[in-house]
Amino acid sequence: MTNSRKYSIVLAGLMLVVGLSPVHGADANKVTEPTNAAEAAAKKAAADKALDEAYQKWKATLPPEHQAWETVLEQNLGSFYLPIHKREKVKGTPNAWDYVKDDPKLPRVLLIGDSVSRGYTMAVRAEMQGKANVHRAPENCGPTANGLRKLDIWLGDGKWDIIHFNFGIHDRATPPADYEKRLEEIIVRLKATGAKVIWASTTPIPLDAAKKQTPESIMERNAIAEKLAKKHGLAVDDLFTFITPNLATLQNPNDVHFNAAGYKALGAQVAKVIGENLK
Repeated sequence: MTNSRKYSIVLAGLMLVVGLSPVHGADANKVTEPTNAAEAAAKKAAADKALDEAYQKWKATLPPEHQAWETVLEQNLGSFYLPIHKREKVKGTPNAWDYVKDDPKLPRVLLIGDSVSRGYTMAVRAEMQGKANVHRAPENCGPTANGLRKLDIWLGDGKWDIIHFNFGIHDRATPPADYEKRLEEIIVRLKATGAKVIWASTTPIPLDAAKKQTPESIMERNAIAEKLAKKHGLAVDDLFTFITPNLATLQNPNDVHFNAAGYKALGAQVAKVIGENLK
């Protein structure tokens, strides 16, 4: 038996083991040809349509005020977070953007921040159950430039007792002077609500391999924010200092985000500072 014939037999056997049938001639191309872009797009569109139909069916069962909140989320969560939210709501899984029905006897708290803030939102709610109605802004709030555009949407029409906010990770490439100017504008608008305003320092970031981001960029922006917080008489929740000693066990490797234990710890700290400022 020639070597080529031997290898053909072995290859055919391996294909059968993994569930493929050896094919020959023109049909061989059908096995190895990848799904084309149009077909993949059509499958994604069909899946997105099915998800939206299930979500809209769920949404239609809700009270009007809850439906209105879901509409705000649909308009603001964006192409990344909205599908995640829809899947979780269809499954009945709670998340950071759940509608909060206020207990009128309790103070109202608003959390503003990026994905790190999103990560600790549910831990804050758990810690403050029976103590405060804890809401969050209806999106990943991103940089200060987005904050200036969207702040009125995030604040809504209700009265807030506490606003706990942060901008930093998404501003690490914002020129310091621009960051200071925008952040101060945001602080002035938040104070105008009459709420007690708490600035949360930005949590540490790792050094990017390509040095597109550096830990120092966050420290510089935290220093700017701390100066503004002091100038405007804000309370400070120093999450940077709080979490830094435990980054090795609480932060994901080479990532700005945290593991479940990290978000639980951050949530407990945020709840503690909010509680102190509610007294």
